Amino acid sequence: MTVPFITIEGPIGVGKTTLSKALATKNNFHLLKEIVDENPFLNKFYEDIEEWSFQTEMFFLCNRYKQLTDIKKYMQEAERPVVADYHIFKNLIFAKRTLPPSEYEKYENIYRILTADMPRPNFVIYLHATVDTLMKRIAMRGREFERLISRDYMEKLVLDYHVFIEQFEASHPDIPVIRFNGDAIDFVKNDNDLMYVLQACYETLENRGFTV
Repeated sequence: MTVPFITIEGPIGVGKTTLSKALATKNNFHLLKEIVDENPFLNKFYEDIEEWSFQTEMFFLCNRYKQLTDIKKYMQEAERPVVADYHIFKNLIFAKRTLPPSEYEKYENIYRILTADMPRPNFVIYLHATVDTLMKRIAMRGREFERLISRDYMEKLVLDYHVFIEQFEASHPDIPVIRFNGDAIDFVKNDNDLMYVLQACYETLENRGFTV
């Protein structure tokens, strides 16, 4: 790609959208936001995960596939950098946690087909934090469906992310992962913390041959 593509990942409530907005605003990047509130199955999912997980994950997969297909075309035509507040690999993290093995196998096959020729990010920003921090932030933003998220579910999700990121780094040595501890820095309230994160992003882009 002639222009950079950055993705930001991490568990629910860690600050992905906030950071992606800051990167987009300060650098005139195109912002790609995942569709969350529009998912008609989310409330049902958190009420009964086993019953509604497949529908929920398929909705996310199809919508993210459409978004990334559009971005691929957009980047080629507009040559404008893109920052996304998700990486599509998150579909596998959530699906593996919630789907039974037989359904996950079907889901993964569909995922592999749809994402085979998707644009790959130049690097991934991985935000992580303790469950206490995540639960506080989830409560603060007040999304109705997120009130149903249990602490047990979040503890498992945080562990799933750590394991998956380790596997991703091992299997994608050409895509750097930059890690930031959301307990140690607060790029929402502290401008110095935000500049620290942005500077790390700039340095990574420069090391990969891009000028910001």
